[in-house]
Amino acid sequence: MQGVAVPKTTSVQRKRAPRPSARIHATVLEEARQAGLLDGETSEHVSFRVPPALADAAKREAGITSTTELGMVALALLAQSDPVPDFLGRTAGRLGADHDLDTGSH
Repeated sequence: MQGVAVPKTTSVQRKRAPRPSARIHATVLEEARQAGLLDGETSEHVSFRVPPALADAAKREAGITSTTELGMVALALLAQSDPVPDFLGRTAGRLGADHDLDTGSH
């Protein structure tokens, strides 16, 4: 846009900015905690090798620096069902009385 000054961010500001995914991952871990999936001792050992680029990209995207935390978030995501299909099934065909569906055809 012309005439609008956009403040520049420094690399330090970008690194400190909280990622929206960090809130999502905190929620995932909290839901896992509420479901009892994080109860008890942490005695199960999970170990596998991955390409460094995959691990680095996942950490970067998730805003996570710890490999252990990355594994916990990944397992918590996989251990809980996705609520979207259930929601779509329960609400199928219900748009509300005042909903105007614009199909784009004239």
